[in-house]
Amino acid sequence: MIKQRTEIRFSSVLIYSLLLNAGSAFLWPLVTVYMHNYLHKSLTLAGVTLFLMSMFMVLGNYVGGLLFDRWSPYKTAIISVLTSTIGIVTLIFAHDWPIFGIMLMFVGFGDGACLTLLNSYSATIKSRSTRTVFNILYMGTNLGVVIGTLLVGFLLAKGVTVVFTVAAIFYLILFFITIVDFNVKFDRTAGEKKSAGRVKGKLNSLVLLICFVVLTLYMAYALWESVLSVHMTSLGISFEKYSLLWTLNGIMIVLLQPIANRVGSHFKLSSQTYVGVALFGLSFLALSFAKEYSAFVIVMITTTLGEIIGFPGIPAWIDTLSTPEQRGTYQGMFNVFVSAGRAIGPVYGGLLLQHSTYQVLFTSSAALIMIFLVLLMIKNKRSTKQLKS
Repeated sequence: MIKQRTEIRFSSVLIYSLLLNAGSAFLWPLVTVYMHNYLHKSLTLAGVTLFLMSMFMVLGNYVGGLLFDRWSPYKTAIISVLTSTIGIVTLIFAHDWPIFGIMLMFVGFGDGACLTLLNSYSATIKSRSTRTVFNILYMGTNLGVVIGTLLVGFLLAKGVTVVFTVAAIFYLILFFITIVDFNVKFDRTAGEKKSAGRVKGKLNSLVLLICFVVLTLYMAYALWESVLSVHMTSLGISFEKYSLLWTLNGIMIVLLQPIANRVGSHFKLSSQTYVGVALFGLSFLALSFAKEYSAFVIVMITTTLGEIIGFPGIPAWIDTLSTPEQRGTYQGMFNVFVSAGRAIGPVYGGLLLQHSTYQVLFTSSAALIMIFLVLLMIKNKRSTKQLKS
């Protein structure tokens, strides 16, 4: 029988984050290439498949958070990772159409629930500050994405069965970690004094506004992952140089995140978020004028700095606004908006480019980010005043 812990180990959530994101990163760049080049399906069908996978991830985000609060976090964690594992293992033996698309829905739902549960479990760690936990967790997430993306490019040449086999190994290790380390006894009453006097409705509206900022951030981020490659190649810049920008992004996050964590500890989470989001938004305004490769490098550096400063603190800030009974729901809400932004971004970009230009697309993305950031700053200032009065 697995011994019940009083707190999940920090090393466990870090390894879990790295493996989950590495395993997930195997699929996202693979779907379009595999469906178009190997299954000979249209790019439209590939796009629809990715969108549906994102929607199932949104559903998983929500269900995972709900069950964390209202049922058994441990059983929910086991079922979630098992759902993804079943989908990946099935793809080793059957990866023709339509089974390929169906299994992606399983993986999307399972991964969505796992991401929310990861945040929810991480927020309960008391041995380190919440800010530190989420900063290092964010670094682990990005390192996992870099590892997964690099591996899939190398392994696909050996056959898609090899890709799914390696991904399945990642998920089987996740399943083992979940069984051994995620059986934690949570004190649902802990922190009640800290959250005393807070009005749930008002807190919900503030968290919801934070989540809308998150939606605009990931809508914009998805443009880097989708239309930017087409835009840069149309300017005569090679796809290899576009890929190098992501290598730069990954290296910066791994090297600078610990520094940002140390410096950020001297500031409020809200202030840290404001600076990072503003920098991220302004980088998209600069993207509207980028024509040369050197300009894209500068924009990527600015974008990554905004990401490093602003993104990791958001789930930590949300956790400070939640009671123990709301932790899973609020982290689920955060992940729902992350997944929704990633799903809507490419669709928004595609539709806008049919009727307008890249400059309008990037400028409108920057405007959306800045508008919701200003609304968040106003709302947070009012909420702070009300709590003090």
